[in-house]
Order: sequence, then C-alpha cells, then structure tokens
Amino acid sequence: MKITNIKTQVKQIELKTPFKTALRTATHVEFVRVLVETEGGFVGIGEAPATKAITGEGIEDILHSIGTVQELFLGLEAEEALEKLHATKIGSSAKAALDIAFVHLLSLEAKKPLYDYFGATDLTPLQTDVTISLNESAVMLHDAKKAFDDGMEILKVKVGSDVLHAVGVVRAITKELPSAKILVDANQAWSVEDSEFFIANMFDVAIELIEQPVVASDLDGLKKITELSHIPILADEAAFTLDDVKKVVVSKSADMINIKFMKCGGVSKAIEILEYARAQKVPCMLGSMLEGPYSINMALHLAFSYRDVIKYIDLDSPLLYKTMPNELDFEFRGCEISLK
Repeated sequence: MKITNIKTQVKQIELKTPFKTALRTATHVEFVRVLVETEGGFVGIGEAPATKAITGEGIEDILHSIGTVQELFLGLEAEEALEKLHATKIGSSAKAALDIAFVHLLSLEAKKPLYDYFGATDLTPLQTDVTISLNESAVMLHDAKKAFDDGMEILKVKVGSDVLHAVGVVRAITKELPSAKILVDANQAWSVEDSEFFIANMFDVAIELIEQPVVASDLDGLKKITELSHIPILADEAAFTLDDVKKVVVSKSADMINIKFMKCGGVSKAIEILEYARAQKVPCMLGSMLEGPYSINMALHLAFSYRDVIKYIDLDSPLLYKTMPNELDFEFRGCEISLK
C-alpha cells in the first residue's frame, strides 16, 4: 500500500530520577515520533530520541532531517521506501525513526505482530539490565540495592573518568550484591592505562563485561585492552554501522558488539548486523539510548527472534520512566519482560 502522508511529533516522558553517564545528564526522555500513513489506513510509527552526545543529533536536527526527505517516500510502498531511505544522507537517528516506521508498516500489511514478522518462535520472557547512573559512590550503592530489591538482577553500572571511583563503587556493589550480574559501562571515559588499572583491580570481582572503555576512534587501544582483559570487552560507540562492526570483529578489537537502532539507522540495519554476528559467532548486546515506547517495542520484538545472538539486553528505558505508557506491548516485572 502506498504511503500518503508522513507526520512528526515531539514527545517527552519524565524520568523517575536523573540519568547520568560520563557523557550527559537527562531528566526526561525527549524524542521525535514519526507517523507514516498509507492509502489502506495503516499507520506505521517510529521514534528517535535526542542523542546529541552520541550521534550528534538533537530534536531539531532529527526533525530537519526527516523534513528534508519525507516527500521522497510519498507514493511508494513501504519496501521501496526502506530502500530509498538508506540511500539518503541523513543522520542515523532520523534514519532510524523512519526505518522503524516503515518496518512497522510492513508488519501491519502482513497482518502479523512484530515478533511473528521477525520469525520469533520462543516467546518465553526476556531479561533486561537496568542502569545505575553515575553518581557519588554512596548514592550508586543505594540505587543498586534498591534496584536489586525491586527484582532487577542485572545492573549496568555507569562510571566516569575517575577510575579510582569506578574501582571503589564496583567493588562495593559486588560485595553488597554478590548474586547480581554487573555490567560496567565507561562510555569512552578511560585511557588504556585507566582500563588496565581497573581490570587489574577486578581479578577477585565477578563482572560480566566492560563496555567501551576508551574513545570510539581508538580501535588500537580497544584491542590492547581486549587482549589483556580477563573480562569480556563490549564495543559500543566504536561500532555504529555494519562496516564498523566488521572492523571491530576482524581486528579482534572487542569480544562483543552493542547494537543500537539509533547508531546503525534502524531495525533493518540492526538485522544485518545480527545476521553477520550470528555467522561470525560474535555475541551481542541489543541496546538503546533513552528512548520512547515504540522504538523499545520494536527492539524487544526483534530480541525474541535473535536469542542465539543477543546475550545481553539493555532496553531499560521503561523502567526509568516516571509513569509507564500504554503504548508498550510488554510488561516489565523487575528485569523480566513478557508480552502483554
């Protein structure tokens, strides 16, 4: 069915508490929602959050990008629109919003829920991590204990450039919560030497992974850390596109890849990366920025279809919302996620 109209809206969802990383602080989720209408009455919905610190795109950038290309898709079928979209030169988040909407349209036209459209057969619940924001050590320990008491057993601990603080807070959390799974995310804040120091102080501590310890451009540094580390290293900002992922994998610069729609340009591009990772037997995290409910829906439906590739799920935005929106297709009980 041909696309007849494309509209955009700006939405906000307040967070329970401020979200803090080495790169930014946020008090709410702010995102662009795009609605793609067809002559058959279907409406495909996609979303992209403001991710200036990561993709370089704020809300106005995303709106402008979509505005410059949206007329290209009028009169096209969703499949044709997807092909044309990925030939355009717009930001990855704006591209992701449109990509998600076009894929949503394809599932609606096929009269299949998204998980079925993606080929999922195992619908047993999934588990996401939950973010412990960067803060003073005592605050982070309090937040970690509260999250764990609320049934969130997988904790993604955000750390910053102060590696002594990182060592102290991770050791404190693991001592207090020995049965929790701990993921450490440095968000590019460390040097190679900082990373070596942190790893050397973690030989007696159980950690699942360290995410993007050095700046994205320092692939040699990332490789050095991966080679010396007894803890798996996850590439995030170093791996935006499939080409980036291939460079990381071929050079053995990291053990795992974090896939995010806003980095790679949407769900169709995420599938390409997942297929490559499956073929190369590289485990992945399916991650997200602070995102709205429709982009989280799309990611979770996809996660059901790639259980063999996706080792970790970082889709905790709804757990951070002050109020859970009705648009979600899923129920969150602690870190467990199931279809409604």
